[in-house]
Amino acid sequence: MLHEAAPSPELMLSLEEEITNGRENGNGGGVQYGGGGTGTRRKRGANGRNGSVQSTRVKSFVLDTNVLLHDPACLQRFEDNEVCIPVDVLGELDRFKNEPSDRGANAREVHRALSRAFSQPGADVMQGVTTAGGGRVRLVVFDLKEALQSKPVQRFERVFHDMEKPDHRILACALWLGHLSDHPVILVSKDLNMQLKARAVGMPCEDYLHDKVEAREVSQTELVTVQVTSHELQRFASSSILELEPRRYPALAVNEYVLLSAGEKNTMPARFSATGSFIKLHVPESLKILQGRTIKPMNLGQACLLDALMNPEISLVTCFGQAGTGKTLLACAAGLSQVMGNTYSGITVSRPIVAMGQGIGFLPGSLHEKMRPWLQPVYDALDLLTRPAANPSFSKKKTSRHGNPNPPLQGMTPGSAAAPYDPLVQSGVIEIEALCYIRGRSIPDRFFILDEAQQLTPLEAKTVVTRMSRGSKLVLIGDPAQIDNPYVDSRSNGLVYTRQRMRGQSFAAHVPLGKGERSPLAEAGARLL
Repeated sequence: MLHEAAPSPELMLSLEEEITNGRENGNGGGVQYGGGGTGTRRKRGANGRNGSVQSTRVKSFVLDTNVLLHDPACLQRFEDNEVCIPVDVLGELDRFKNEPSDRGANAREVHRALSRAFSQPGADVMQGVTTAGGGRVRLVVFDLKEALQSKPVQRFERVFHDMEKPDHRILACALWLGHLSDHPVILVSKDLNMQLKARAVGMPCEDYLHDKVEAREVSQTELVTVQVTSHELQRFASSSILELEPRRYPALAVNEYVLLSAGEKNTMPARFSATGSFIKLHVPESLKILQGRTIKPMNLGQACLLDALMNPEISLVTCFGQAGTGKTLLACAAGLSQVMGNTYSGITVSRPIVAMGQGIGFLPGSLHEKMRPWLQPVYDALDLLTRPAANPSFSKKKTSRHGNPNPPLQGMTPGSAAAPYDPLVQSGVIEIEALCYIRGRSIPDRFFILDEAQQLTPLEAKTVVTRMSRGSKLVLIGDPAQIDNPYVDSRSNGLVYTRQRMRGQSFAAHVPLGKGERSPLAEAGARLL
């Protein structure tokens, strides 16, 4: 079943309680495997309550189709536990294998991985083959007539009558395995509806947690505060560097931005470097592109983001921020400024093609014309950065006397005004990239901006990151709270996944933005609606 959304904490039952209660009521048992997707042990006493004797029983994880489509490498992420794949899952994978999409590619990769595993000498698909973590993976043939001899499956059929539905057969297969097995059997699914059905019939069920980040990692928007003395803050202001004993500040990642504080009104932002010292931000007072408007950071978060965008030693910048915080505008301003300074050969902009609500179907025209509606926020930022802020009445008089000083470019319809950034697009300085064509590319010396990156899956984000060649800078920006892609959520999308996995690398920096600067209306709407 395809992934719809991750369940809220209110809907998830405590698997720890199910372990404590045991399997006397036919509920099975199990605990969530750790953040890396591995089975965890729980210490229990001989009577099933808390004790000092550690259980050595492994667990069996029954994988739903959407888990395999989400991460084809998940077969190796359960350490020494057993991974069971019902044959009905193979039937569902067969429906997607011919799709010219990442979902189809993942389905084909699962088929190849299983074929390699079961083609080993002496391999038995029913008994299973050993995985790298010491566990095993096996196929399970679900025989409905045989399974109906067990009480859990009989009860399931009375509740869900349509046993030909793939979801119901996979769930019934998990119940059957739980009835036959002497160790916990847990269904793993990313489908909320499937999880609710499993809970309704007493089947332990979990979300796939390998690529999920902690909720606090997504919601954290404030900078960490490090307390210093007034003398240390003055020394930092004059020398642009400050070294402190590690015990005086919490664990920090490389290139993490903090706020040095010597009192409520005596603070300065800083970046934690790879050498363990705090570095003063190097932020230009303002940025001006061609004859456009002057752009300057409006708050502390924007100053930190601009420092990361302008730092040549940082080649990956991730930024979380709600609508109106200035992510796209600052990224475009920093990119164009460095392109004009010959730091990069050009700027490339793209975004995932995921619609909000009802789509409008196929779009006619060239690649630029097709991408125009999706990249309109970027075009708005480019127009603001490059168009002079002229007096309207003066412009009308000048046009009437001397004609249009900016005639339409070649290929434009008569009467349409040329955007000031159009020459940059036509010369290739500004490049529009469709993500569906990025696989196989190598992108050197470009400032690459990927807007709305929260719509990416982790594998799609990996594809983009691995396209960057030497001399390029990748900027991933987005709002994890605004997701229209049904296959990811706020904690498992490509933006937060990339930030979490790249955290601590000397070339990566992350900046959270919490204050909106678009307008008081937009700020209130982002907070209250």
